[in-house]
Amino acid sequence: MDFSWIARYWPLLLSGAWQTVTLLVLSVVFGFILAIGLAFAQVRGGRTLRWFSKSYCAFFRGTPLLIQLWLLYYGVGSLLPMIPGIRHSIFWPVLREGFFFAVVSFTLNYAAYEAEVLRGALLAVPKGELEAGRAFGMGRFTLIRRIWLPRAIRIALPTIAGEVVMQLKSTPLAFTVTVMDLYAVAYKVRQDTLLVYEPLIVVTVFYLILTAIIARAFHIVEAQVPVRR
Repeated sequence: MDFSWIARYWPLLLSGAWQTVTLLVLSVVFGFILAIGLAFAQVRGGRTLRWFSKSYCAFFRGTPLLIQLWLLYYGVGSLLPMIPGIRHSIFWPVLREGFFFAVVSFTLNYAAYEAEVLRGALLAVPKGELEAGRAFGMGRFTLIRRIWLPRAIRIALPTIAGEVVMQLKSTPLAFTVTVMDLYAVAYKVRQDTLLVYEPLIVVTVFYLILTAIIARAFHIVEAQVPVRR
């Protein structure tokens, strides 16, 4: 086994690792925010909102993430330059990058899965707690902010942790739209050095370490806010 190439490629490895972590964090944060709206649309929304949320989740959960990513990058991405003035706008440096489409695609996909998790968690919150909040005179949004949503998140924490890890494992797909994440760096190393296993071993170790960190972080959070049955 030859790992001498690390001394030459370590700046690129660090950059790739940063791209991977950034993609994960952005897609999880924005996806979770979107998932909250989708979950409440199914639980408390009207017929139209429920239909939209269910259709959204069915589409993004029922189609491969890679296809969604390519539809955005090669489809929408090819149409953006045709919009008058877009190339000269302040947004073009962002919109022309594959990283932007990767974040959008990963966010939309993660939101669909997380919405179903939160929907189940919202329905699992004991009705007595909600009734107690109403008895104290809480309005709808106050009840959601102080009781319903926090309790649902506590209930769903173990599943959320698993979804974050699954999202991490999906990040190498960004390589297919020119994102220089850690896997893309490993691919470049393989092309330059003709080494196959060593770059993949480095990527594997990185993902194992990051998965362990995520699992530990959620374990600490669960210990601080235990779920009451």
